[in-house]
Amino acid sequence: MTGICGRLLLVILLALSPAAVFAVQPDEVLSDPQLESRARELSKELRCPVCQGETIDESNAAISRDLRLYVRERLVAGDSDAEVLDAVTDRFGEFVLFSPRATGGNLILYLAGPVMALLALLIGWRFLASRRLPERPEVKPELSEDEQARLDEILRR
Repeated sequence: MTGICGRLLLVILLALSPAAVFAVQPDEVLSDPQLESRARELSKELRCPVCQGETIDESNAAISRDLRLYVRERLVAGDSDAEVLDAVTDRFGEFVLFSPRATGGNLILYLAGPVMALLALLIGWRFLASRRLPERPEVKPELSEDEQARLDEILRR
């Protein structure tokens, strides 16, 4: 009984465990293993325009299939990886890149975070510096001899 239950539990756990599921269909796979490997690496850098949170390798959307086929066509045509990414970006826009290039308008977005952090630190430092209490001059009490004697008497008790 334990053997059957153990095997059943193992099958259930394997079925429920998260596994990398790729949407690449067998008819899309290139016969050249090096080109297929490059296509897979490039696919990790490209976002599905419909799903937005998945790579084109993981997505079952029709547009992702078109993108996968387009990448493979470009690789078979002899394009380098950079040329393939440029061609895909020219055709579908910069949105399909998971890591947009730090040029043009994107450069503003890349620099905005660090600049805002530095600005916040500067404003915080200035605020805290302005809150420092000004130094007060030291005040020496001027007591008469009678007052000093009375104070000493009170402090001795």
